[in-house]
Amino acid sequence: MTERAMQEPTLLLLTALADAPRHGYALIQEIAAISDGRVKMRTGTLYGALDRLLQQGLIEVAAEEIVDGRARRTYALTEGGRGALTTEAERLSAVAEEAQRRLAAVREPSARPAAVRPVAGGGKLAFFKVRGTFV
Repeated sequence: MTERAMQEPTLLLLTALADAPRHGYALIQEIAAISDGRVKMRTGTLYGALDRLLQQGLIEVAAEEIVDGRARRTYALTEGGRGALTTEAERLSAVAEEAQRRLAAVREPSARPAAVRPVAGGGKLAFFKVRGTFV
């Protein structure tokens, strides 16, 4: 049995941490940038996900400091997190490559589904003609 695909918030968080450790607000900004503004992670979602990833050993607290009287934690990927992100990136890449291959494939006219058009009908029962045959 294969592992489940990574959920998007997890993928985005690990990706945001792949090149440098970041604190919460910086992660929110980075996720918005990575997703081209499509994903706006809320703080409750962010910190819930960070706690889960800490428990799973995919990230770690790299530093803690007090800024303007508030605690600020900086998070970093662990080796396990880097491995999980690498595996997911490879999976997504393989799926994208297959989608591109199929989209680029030249199809023969006979391989296309036949046009289905109503020929006669009344009430709920209708007959359709597909390549000269009534179905």
